[in-house]
Amino acid sequence: MDEMNFLEKLLDGVEVEWMVLGDIGYFIRGSGIQKSDFTESGTGCIHYGQIHTHYGTSATKTKSFIDAEFATRLRKARSGDLVIATTSEDDEAVAKSVAWLGNEEVAVSTDACIYRHTGNPKYISYFFQANIFQLQKKPHITGTKVRRISGESPKKIQIPIPCPDNPKKSLEIQAEIVAILDKFDTLTHSITEGLPREIELRQKQYEYYRDLLLSFPKSPPQAAVEPSHG
Repeated sequence: MDEMNFLEKLLDGVEVEWMVLGDIGYFIRGSGIQKSDFTESGTGCIHYGQIHTHYGTSATKTKSFIDAEFATRLRKARSGDLVIATTSEDDEAVAKSVAWLGNEEVAVSTDACIYRHTGNPKYISYFFQANIFQLQKKPHITGTKVRRISGESPKKIQIPIPCPDNPKKSLEIQAEIVAILDKFDTLTHSITEGLPREIELRQKQYEYYRDLLLSFPKSPPQAAVEPSHG
């Protein structure tokens, strides 16, 4: 079964409700961590700049650490939380997120926020990459040279939640969508998968299916155009 047929089977008859992010979770502002605070070991931390340069959709290990005693005074992300960069030099990277899936809590810097929610962490992190999220966040971006979005603004953004009245089924469907997107993400970013042209095509396919999988019925009128396979 190809991805399109699987998608149609997956969404056939699925009840979907568009809910604002504030309905399924809440945002917590990060606290002060400078690069000068980094240590060789200690408590893991995520600096907002690293969300742009180091992390992908999810992570189980941190790039940096801070002193454990210092960390006790800071706000931390739990496993399953999203960590979101609230500043960037360009609009596209504002609100870039990483789903923290590690076992330990990690400290989160200023210019980032924590999103604590009831959904599948990677489902929501993939949603933050989708065109439908990008379109919705634009009115909330402020600033000139440095672009930013406040920790409160994203709570107004709508996200499609399948089977909202059946939490168990909802998470099962979210997990199935994540499995498909993980497959495309792996193929897209693997340098051993083929020639640059093939990788480019897979990248276009990945972006197409990511947006399609997250564009349930009754979504805002922004139809995806299937990429060429030739």
